[in-house]
Amino acid sequence: MKTCIIIGGGIIGLCTAYFLQKEGHQVTVIDQSNMDGGASYVNAGYISPSHFVPLSAPGVVKKGIQWMFDPSCPFYVKPRTNIDFLKWAWAFNKSCNPVHVKKSIPVIRDIAVMSHELYEDIENEDGFDFHFEKKGLLMLCQTEKMLEEEIKLVGMAKEVDLEAITLDREAVQLLEPKVKLNVVGATLYKCDSHTTPHEFMVNIKADLLKKGVKIISNEKVVDIDINNRLITGIRTNKQTYQADEFILSAGSWTGLVAKKLGMNLLLQAGKGYRINVTRNTGISYPAILAEAKVAVTPMNGLTRFAGTMEIAGINQDLNSVRIDAIAKAASNYYPEIEINEAEKLDSSSGLRPLSPDGVPYIGRSSKCKNMTIATGHAMMGWSMATGTGKLVSEIISERRLSMDIAPFSPDRKF
Repeated sequence: MKTCIIIGGGIIGLCTAYFLQKEGHQVTVIDQSNMDGGASYVNAGYISPSHFVPLSAPGVVKKGIQWMFDPSCPFYVKPRTNIDFLKWAWAFNKSCNPVHVKKSIPVIRDIAVMSHELYEDIENEDGFDFHFEKKGLLMLCQTEKMLEEEIKLVGMAKEVDLEAITLDREAVQLLEPKVKLNVVGATLYKCDSHTTPHEFMVNIKADLLKKGVKIISNEKVVDIDINNRLITGIRTNKQTYQADEFILSAGSWTGLVAKKLGMNLLLQAGKGYRINVTRNTGISYPAILAEAKVAVTPMNGLTRFAGTMEIAGINQDLNSVRIDAIAKAASNYYPEIEINEAEKLDSSSGLRPLSPDGVPYIGRSSKCKNMTIATGHAMMGWSMATGTGKLVSEIISERRLSMDIAPFSPDRKF
C-alpha cells in the first residue's frame, strides 16, 4: 500500500483515485477549485471510441489559418509570441501528417474502448446511479461533400473494429421522429454511449469519500520539493503534504505545475462552450453537427449544445460571438429549435488540455521517479478517463499494464 496524492480533481483525477483506492492505496485528491465546474462538468458527455482520429490531423493547420480571423469559427487559435505556445504550435504542425494519424488511431481506439467497458462496469456497481445510455452517436451532415468525408471515416472505423453505418435523410429522420432535421444524411457510430456529466461526478465523489479517499478543494499547489528526482513534498497555499507517489492530472494547468519539476510539458488550453436547454427539444439521439462542429446531447433533464475549440491561453472569459454561433448551428440543423437569450446567458465554458499530437500524456517522466502524469486528452478526457485512471493505478501498483503506454510517454519527442 502506498500513500498517493493526486493534483487535480477533474474527471481524470477522480477516476485515477477510484482505481488507486481499489488497489488498496491511501489516496488524497487536491484541487485549486471548488470542484463543481470546468470541462469535467460542461462537456458533451460522450464516451466515444468513434473519435479515433487525433486533433492533429492533416488539413487542420490550413483550416485554422483560414478561420483565424473569424471569431465565430469552430476552431480558433489566437496568435501569440508566448514561447510555450510557439513550441506547442511548432510541434502541432509537425504532427499534422498522415503517418502520425495512422500510428495514433489504434492507440486512441484502444484506450477509448477500454474506458467504455470500464464505465459500463462502474455503472453496474452498488452506490452508482448515473445516466449512461448506449444509443450511438450521429454525425449529421448538411452537404454531400461532408457526408462523403464522414463515410470515409466509417470505413476507417470498420478497419479498427468499430461498428458504424451510413444513413440517408429518411433513415435519420426515422431515428428522430419528434424533431425536424435539416440534413442530407448522417453516419451512426453504434459503438458510442453518452452520459450526464455532473451526475457521474457527484456519484464518483460520493463513492470516493465513502471509501476513505480525502478530497481537498480550494487549495492550490504553489511549490514542489524535490531531491534526487524524488518529490519529498508539495506545498499548497495552505499547508505541506508528503506521500510516496504523486499524480499530476491538473488539466490545462498541468504544464504550469510540471515546470516546478523542471519539465517542459507541451500543453495548451482549448476552451469549449456549452448551452443547456431544459425545455423539451424532442431530440433523443446524441449528434455532432458535422459542418458546424457542434455537439448535441440529450441528458437527464436537459439537452446540451456544446462546441468550439478556442486556443487562447488559460482564461475563463465567455465570448458571446462563439455562443451565438453554437445557437445558430442548433437552429440550422434543427429548424424548429431556437435557443433563447436566457439560455445563452446561462452558458458556461471549460478548458481542455491539448497535447501537440492529439495523444494524451500518461506515464512517468525521467525528470521524476515518483510522479505520474495524466493529462492532454483534448476533447477525449471524458471518453478516456476510466482507462487513464486504470493505467495510472497499474503503473503505481507495478502491475501488468492493460495496454502499451509507450505512445503516451510524457517524454516523447515531437
